[in-house]
Amino acid sequence: MDVTASQQRGYPPVSTSQPPEFAEERRARIVELVNSRGSVKVSELAKQLQVTQPTIRKDIVALEAERKLKRTHGGALATRSPAYEVEVGARRSANAAQKEAIAQACLPTLGQNDSIFLDAGTTSLAIAEAIAREANTPGARIGANLNVLTNSVPVARTFSAHGSIHCTVVGGQYRPIADSFVGPLALQAIQQFTVNVAFVGVTGLSGDQFSVADLGEADVKRAVLRHARRTIVPMDHSKLGLTDFVGVFTLADIDTVIMDKSEPYFADLCDANDVALVLASR
Repeated sequence: MDVTASQQRGYPPVSTSQPPEFAEERRARIVELVNSRGSVKVSELAKQLQVTQPTIRKDIVALEAERKLKRTHGGALATRSPAYEVEVGARRSANAAQKEAIAQACLPTLGQNDSIFLDAGTTSLAIAEAIAREANTPGARIGANLNVLTNSVPVARTFSAHGSIHCTVVGGQYRPIADSFVGPLALQAIQQFTVNVAFVGVTGLSGDQFSVADLGEADVKRAVLRHARRTIVPMDHSKLGLTDFVGVFTLADIDTVIMDKSEPYFADLCDANDVALVLASR
C-alpha cells in the first residue's frame, strides 16, 4: 500500500474535508492539532488546513499572543504540560477506569515462569493489582513462579501475600512523593537483572519523545530498557501532547504501547517506528 511522506513521518493524511472558512475556526483546529501531537510544522498545518504557509504563520503568531501555543522555528509547540507531581496515593484516582482497562490489556503479554519489571507509576501499580487478582483465581495462567523486579514500594506490598510471585525491590535513594527508590544504588542493582518484559510508565508524549517528572525516575527507566528483552509503555490517552520535565526515551526505543484510546496520527507514528499499538477495551 502506498503511503505519503507525511504518513511515513507519522502524521495523518491530508484531510479531504472542507477546510475551515473562518480564522477563529481554523485557529481552534491548529490548537487541537498542536496539543494532540505536542509539536507541528507550519508546512503540515498548511497542508492539513488547505491554506498558505504565511496564513498559518499569522495564525501561530496570534495564538502565541493568546498563550495557546509556543511559536518555534518552522512550526508550533504545545504549551500543555502535566500538573506538578503529586504524591502517588493522590494520583491513583486520576483516570482510574482507564488504568484498570490498560492493566487488564497487559495481562495477556505475560506467561508462567515469566520475569517482569514494574516501575513506580500508578498504572504500573494497577498492573500489579491485576496480576495479584489473576494469581488468586483457580487455574490462573499467570502468577506461577513470576519474578517481579520493581523500585516501587506499593508494587512490592501488593505482591507480599502471594508466595508464588517472587518480588525483588531495587533499593537506593527513597523518593517519598513516589514511594519509590532511585539513584546510583538503584541503577547499580538493575545491572544484575534481565527481565522478559518491562512495563515503563510515562507522564507525557510529545512527538515521539516520552517524558517524566523526575530525573532519578528517568534514569531508572533508561537503565531498565537496557536490561529488558521487551519494553511496554502503558499509558492513558491524556498524556498525548504533554511534555514533562525530563525526556526519557523515544518511540523507537520501545516495542509496544498499550492505551485506552488513540489518535489517528499516533497510530501512524507507531507504525512508522515499528511499535505495536494495543487499545484496551472497557
